[in-house]
Amino acid sequence: MKIVEFISRWMALIVLIVAAGSLLWPAVFGVIKTSWISYLLGAVMFGMGLTLNLQDFKIVFSRPKDIIIGCVAQFTIMPLLAWTLAKTFQLPTELAVGVVLVGCCPGGTSSNVITYLAGGDLALSVGMTGVSTLLAPIMTPFLTWLLVGTTVDVNPIAMFLSIIQVVILPIALGLIVKEFFPNGTNRVSKVLPAFSTLAITAIVAAVVSANSTNLMTCGIIIILVVILHNLCGFALGYLLGRILGLSRPKRTAISVEVGMQNSGLACSLAGQHFQAMALAPVPGAIFSVWHNIAGALLAKVYKASS
Repeated sequence: MKIVEFISRWMALIVLIVAAGSLLWPAVFGVIKTSWISYLLGAVMFGMGLTLNLQDFKIVFSRPKDIIIGCVAQFTIMPLLAWTLAKTFQLPTELAVGVVLVGCCPGGTSSNVITYLAGGDLALSVGMTGVSTLLAPIMTPFLTWLLVGTTVDVNPIAMFLSIIQVVILPIALGLIVKEFFPNGTNRVSKVLPAFSTLAITAIVAAVVSANSTNLMTCGIIIILVVILHNLCGFALGYLLGRILGLSRPKRTAISVEVGMQNSGLACSLAGQHFQAMALAPVPGAIFSVWHNIAGALLAKVYKASS
């Protein structure tokens, strides 16, 4: 279908246009409510479950060293970068919490596509995304509590339950549906990238339109922080792979996985657990826009230099 191919191909541009429209005309795009974010993210995770199969997790047992390196990098580099940037730029507490939430989330759902386009190790990328997502109910609340728990009230148990509801259960349901209805799932899978793009775009529209006024006043500094967070994640992920002597495809996969976060989850958690902080979902929304643009450009750079 041409429309599906168009949406998948121009994902970054679509998200960027919707983000700009939400900022300039919040009343128009504000029809998408922030209360819908959890449902939209759950739909994306369900789609992710439909694309996975148990074979994807064989890499955990056949190449445990690569997975351990990747997941340790995922849950150390980005959280520490987030905390360091928030302190360095002296961000207001609301924005600092949002940046840290992004850093503590698992790998992004579009990282596998970017890794493929970049000529990276796709099996490692899929394995890292799956494992980091399964670890998220434990690691994301714990790291958030560790990094900002002295500044704001963090309820790790409530966050754990939220991640189970909006991430783990939809993925599990997707796996079950694929197991029992493989033929139908294979037909639907062709439109899933486009569906995920639209859902992520809707999340961005909801957050940006709801915070358009505040974004106009603090937009430049938080955009700079988000860009640095993402680019430093890419660079440090690649550097770690090089230091450890990993092959170029593995370094590429780790670079992409570390730099691209499940920022939709960050928006959802910010909206649910930091409701008194209106700006907390903003870094996640900006990250959703930026990391898709940067990821697409990075894929071209990696591919051209391979």
